[in-house]
This record gives sequence, structure tokens and C-alpha cells, in this order.
Amino acid sequence: MRLPVRTAATDAPDEVGEAAPTAFAGELRFALDLAVRAGVVLMDHYERLERIDYKSARDVVTEADHLSEALILDAIRADYPADAILAEETGEHKAKAGEAPTSGRGRVWIVVPLDGTVNYANGLPVFCVSIGLVVDGVPAVGVILDPTRNEVFAATVDGPATLNGRPVRASDKDKLTDYVVQMSLNGRTAASRARNVRKAIRISRNMGSAALALAYVANGRFDAFIQQGGMSNWDVAAAGLIAERAGATVTATDGGPWFDLGRKSRAVSAVAAPAAHHARILELIR
Repeated sequence: MRLPVRTAATDAPDEVGEAAPTAFAGELRFALDLAVRAGVVLMDHYERLERIDYKSARDVVTEADHLSEALILDAIRADYPADAILAEETGEHKAKAGEAPTSGRGRVWIVVPLDGTVNYANGLPVFCVSIGLVVDGVPAVGVILDPTRNEVFAATVDGPATLNGRPVRASDKDKLTDYVVQMSLNGRTAASRARNVRKAIRISRNMGSAALALAYVANGRFDAFIQQGGMSNWDVAAAGLIAERAGATVTATDGGPWFDLGRKSRAVSAVAAPAAHHARILELIR
């Protein structure tokens, strides 16, 4: 599969290899191309921001978020006008037939135009574009683009996880003590539970981009991902599918399903890890 060559402050990926057959080949190609185009927008404005607004005490939004999201939404409306959209910055956009994006019926594109905005605004090169397609409540297509590294993680529900078109697999380390884990816990006992995890693994990290960190489970850069709350469906729709199709076991932190369109914003959690150690990680964080 070849994506068109783009020009920007840095070159976007133009070759992502050959994809395996999938019922969602058209949607996958569309999402790959669209993510590349959005990545060009981000890199064109990277370290050139004219305005940063504060969404909350801990979160910001930039003109790059808005420009990237507008580009993505316009493209979806043009190519898939009957589909609903759930976008991080502008929220719910109903389908032509009137279905709400959170109804669990029909097709909904779930979009993060820039995940890791605080990193981006501070000039830290750890951020991504996330585009997912959910069909009847089930993630079907996921694409995560890191424009600073020219890397595209992708998967479909009926195909493998790939990095720049090449199949990837989750970590095969035998020992939990060798694990490098993306971790963010909350709640009254978060500190003690985090200590329990750190005693059992090699080391923990927190990248500041949940979608990119979760995608990193797909090729073993992170052996596991743990985040308790603080996320929304747009953070996990694409990356969770990619990690799962790479062989990781993905659940919520309570062991239940990792994806549910009915979950409220900032109430989503996830644990992604190889099956051999997933249950033990759940025990450690409870």
C-alpha cells in the first residue's frame, strides 16, 4: 500500500508496505492517507504556534488541534457522508440517518487530531494523530501516526497490526521483572498500587500521549500499558485495536471490556499486556 508523498517541515511517510486482505481495505487506506495529511498540518505548526488556549488546569488546545481536526472531519464528510463522527475537540456529529455517535449502532469515526497536546505545545516530540472506525460498537479500523518519526501503526479487526505496513507483535518477554510499562494510576491508593507494580517490573514510564503509548504495546516498545481513568473513547479506539491485533490482551482496569461507546469522557481505563502477565498486572493495580 502506497500513501501519497506529502511535503512539510519533515517528510511524512510515503511508503507503508502491503496490507493483508481485509473487509475494511477502503476505510484503512482512507484513514492512513488522512492521518498523513493531518500529520503534515501538525509538523507545519510544530514549534511555530501563535496561540495556546487552556481547556483546563492541566490541558491545553492549540490552533494545530483545530486545523488538524477540521481537515479530518471535512474528509470524512466528503468520503463517508453517511457516517457519524466523534471528535475530541468538537464532540459528536450525528450520522445522516440520525444515529448518535455513542448509540452503538452504525458506523462512527473516532478522531483525535493531536494526542499529546501539552507535549506538542512545549516542543516535546511525543504526540500523534489517531483515527478509528467503530462499526456497531466494535472498533474495526485503527490508525496512529507519529509524524515526528514518520511511523504509522495500523490494524483492522480482521487483519494484523502493522508498523509502516509490516506486521508487528506484542512483547514476548518471559519475565514480568523485565517489563517496561507505561503507567498512570489514580485514586486514594494509587501511590501504593503503583509501588506494587514498580516492584514487579523493571521500570515504568509516562509519555504524555496515551494513544501513542498504547500503540507502542503492539511492537513491544512498551511491554504493557496501564492507565486508570483519565482517558476517553477517542484515546483508545484506534490504539486499543492495534495492540489487541498485535497479540496483547486488552481490558479495562477492572478486567471488563476495554471499549464501550457509552463510557463518559475521562472515565475510560485500559490495561494492555501479553496474555502471560495480563492477569498478574490486574492483580497488582487492584
